[in-house]
Amino acid sequence: MNNDTELKNIVQKKYAEIVTQKSSCCSPSSDCNPEIDYSAFSLDYTQMEGYVEEADLQLGCGIPTEFANIKEGDTVVDLGSGAGNDVFVARRITGKTGRVIGIDMTPEMIEKANLNKAKLGFENVEFRLGDIEDLPLDDKMSDVVVSNCVLNLVPDKNKAFSEIYRILKPGAHFCVSDIVLEGDIPAGLKKSAEMYAGCVSGALQKNDYIDIIHKASFINVEIKKSREIILPDDLLKSYLDDIQMKNFQMSGLGIYSITVVAIKNS
Repeated sequence: MNNDTELKNIVQKKYAEIVTQKSSCCSPSSDCNPEIDYSAFSLDYTQMEGYVEEADLQLGCGIPTEFANIKEGDTVVDLGSGAGNDVFVARRITGKTGRVIGIDMTPEMIEKANLNKAKLGFENVEFRLGDIEDLPLDDKMSDVVVSNCVLNLVPDKNKAFSEIYRILKPGAHFCVSDIVLEGDIPAGLKKSAEMYAGCVSGALQKNDYIDIIHKASFINVEIKKSREIILPDDLLKSYLDDIQMKNFQMSGLGIYSITVVAIKNS
């Protein structure tokens, strides 16, 4: 699991399966492998203005728009936009005078997002097929970048944050929700392709994650929200034997969803 292309293929395949089944592997009602349940990661979006049920595949680990300080008329970019969940919430805030662009590397997700967009009739929403490490966007075009539990799936996180910096206007900002770790992850989880697609084995140590943001020249880096993720024993037993389970329980490993904001140094 150390080949970047292989990692991207794993994620692309998993997320294509999720959207074509019209059900998330994070959902208790999933038709996916019943042993894979990531419901501990996602938060309830149903009370958010602009929420579209068909766009909510329960794949996130936070609600980045909650802290993104989006304003009417802003140009917002959502990285790893999936079926459009955060895009449509952001569009509710930007209004008709704003613009929201979703980027996703999975064609099936783009197709689903465009179907949702067509039902809503939005003219200032766009979904583009693209790689976060090489965004199909111009320099200095965005007021706000958001992302929800996606950047930890990107093999080259330095390049991902460099690209975010490139597309933001001077003085503009990002707000992303992601999974980070405190402590060592057991080998049985780290080697699992399913757990990589589920945002765990690809996650960085929290301090390393924040360091990457600083190295990309962002300023005023702030964790707005932190929430511990407790993985169900049934899920862990799919990847760990009894000895590994005991070691995991004694390891002190913390898995956290954090929502981070930072500003592009103008």
